[in-house]
Amino acid sequence: MDLSLAAQNLLSPPVLFFALGLFAALLRSDLAIPEAIAKGLSLYLMLAIGFKGGVAASEHGLGWDLVLLVGGAILLSFTIPLIAFALLRATTRLSRIDAAAISAHYGSISIVTFIAATAVVEAAGLAFPGIMVAAAAAMEVPAIASALFLARGGKAEEQARAGKTSWREVLLNGSVLLLVGAFIIGMATGERGYADVSPFIVDPFKGVLCLFLLDMGLVAGRELWQVRKVLNPALLAFGLYMPLIGGFLGAAMGGLLGFGHGATALLAVLSASASYIAVPAAMRLALPEAKPSLYLTLSLAVTFPFNLTIGIPFYIALAGWLS
Repeated sequence: MDLSLAAQNLLSPPVLFFALGLFAALLRSDLAIPEAIAKGLSLYLMLAIGFKGGVAASEHGLGWDLVLLVGGAILLSFTIPLIAFALLRATTRLSRIDAAAISAHYGSISIVTFIAATAVVEAAGLAFPGIMVAAAAAMEVPAIASALFLARGGKAEEQARAGKTSWREVLLNGSVLLLVGAFIIGMATGERGYADVSPFIVDPFKGVLCLFLLDMGLVAGRELWQVRKVLNPALLAFGLYMPLIGGFLGAAMGGLLGFGHGATALLAVLSASASYIAVPAAMRLALPEAKPSLYLTLSLAVTFPFNLTIGIPFYIALAGWLS
């Protein structure tokens, strides 16, 4: 692993602002970002990353590499929950429902982790195609299908009944819809559209990311403080080793498909991240008996900080070895 890259990531402004928010929450500071502003920051980041990815994809053109990327992403998103479920059932005493709900989060993605990773990959001088945004969008839904299959023990009738609302919840989730919509708009308008809006989506991006990660640090710290007693050693360990397994599978998939270092690193990051937006919303409807205190704590308060500080540089180094 490249220690200089790890140090660069740990000492970058976005990560340090996340750490500030985390420690402020753990110390019970009254520091807070108003909810309306936090939502606005999230919308801005989705719009910017989706639009820039669409512009890059319009230059790149649509071809077999896009088909392979989306196909590989869907396969990862459906398979990773199966592995996570087997590990949880073997190492913990969780019910089938709780294990399935947690597994769904690890098959889906954290778009914030992906956005932070793109900044680190760019800072490392690694190129990647804009179509990576398509992989992020493709990995939101299959994990839900996998989790419902696991939770219902393969009973198709129950899965279909539980999944009807879940599909709508995921596909029309604001972050997913804005990400995909901005990607399409970026593809349609290309360089001309990029020139029109670049003062809005390029220069302010890193500053907005810092403020957003400050808020995410506050949220993660408060979640960890409130439910710290829920985390037994086996669950805590899962929240740390599962992203490493997912990251390795993503990097291996990127290498197998012949992608370059930057694209393979981002596919590894997507596979290693855990959803805390779209999937929790879907689980509340599809598996209401599952405990949010378990799946939210693991994805947001354990895996998210781990990936942001240690995981991203590790996945980049791993991708360099496998790509």
